[in-house]
Amino acid sequence: MARALGEALRRSLAEDPRTLVLGEDIGKLGGVFRVTEGLQDEFGEARVFDTPLAEAGIAGVCVGLAVAGWRPVAEMQFDAFSYPALDQVISHVAKMRYRSRGRLQMPIVIRIPYGGAIGAAEHHSESPETYYAHTAGLKVVVPSNPADAFTLLRASIADPDPVIFLEPKSRYWAKADASLEGLDGDGALSGNGVGNGNGAGNASATGANGKAALLTAAARTVRDGSDCTVFAWGAMIPRVLAAAQAASERGTEVRVVDVRTLVPLDIDAIATAVRETGRAVVVHEAPLTAGFGAEIVARIVEEAFDHLEAPVARVTGFDTPYPPATLESHYVPSAGRILAAIERTVAY
Repeated sequence: MARALGEALRRSLAEDPRTLVLGEDIGKLGGVFRVTEGLQDEFGEARVFDTPLAEAGIAGVCVGLAVAGWRPVAEMQFDAFSYPALDQVISHVAKMRYRSRGRLQMPIVIRIPYGGAIGAAEHHSESPETYYAHTAGLKVVVPSNPADAFTLLRASIADPDPVIFLEPKSRYWAKADASLEGLDGDGALSGNGVGNGNGAGNASATGANGKAALLTAAARTVRDGSDCTVFAWGAMIPRVLAAAQAASERGTEVRVVDVRTLVPLDIDAIATAVRETGRAVVVHEAPLTAGFGAEIVARIVEEAFDHLEAPVARVTGFDTPYPPATLESHYVPSAGRILAAIERTVAY
């Protein structure tokens, strides 16, 4: 996934001289996770450059660059490191276009490595998606595999709106036999029905004409099933697929939907899946209370209540600060916890 993200950045830099990449240690070092490795050598320090350790400054500089006509792609080194920048992101990045009645565009992408299960220290394993999804004016994207990471980042950079791009750290080293060629078609990104788990078959939001297109809602079914639907995103998708396989061996066929874009949310895909299976489980790493899963549950109730055969279950992190590395296996939803929720829901 790290290589796919790097290739998406490389192509965007090559195609549009207004694209800039900035962040802490992303230049010569290539970033903590080496996503930007080699980009400064290829495009120079004027377009791929290191910043001070000042996240609010990074976000604020992006606002100024966007107003001046650039298309900045910023990296916040770790999830919780992005919190000092929340004032800039919420007050200016998300609102400048609205405040100016469209005269000032904000084509900004803020990349944030997020999530746990890598044995990291405190402040390195947060899941902050709800903060951003709740902020009107931002789009929020979470890939789960290399090809989706490539396609979704390309689409995000081409989009005229600000995008928070959450990269699951535990998936940076995920591998897939998916060619990145042929993924840059014309038109906006959209869901494509049942997939094969590697993201192949999607189209990015920029084509040969170089024109930007809106990043659209893009949930994708990665496993089909008729007894229950499980919704998840990012690093939870492999765990959900493992639970679905275990359920299948016990006679329960589970549909797995990778939400991918939290904002805009693919409500049609969510409602359709629940209407067809009658049962649903939502899985995410963030704490339970006011987690984004609650929004999906609310939408299911609004759009498909009459089709529900059981209450919608949630499998999440706990309402505690993220624990030390020695305890994180108990915190992050496991395939066993997900399977138990599936079985409870189907048996209801």
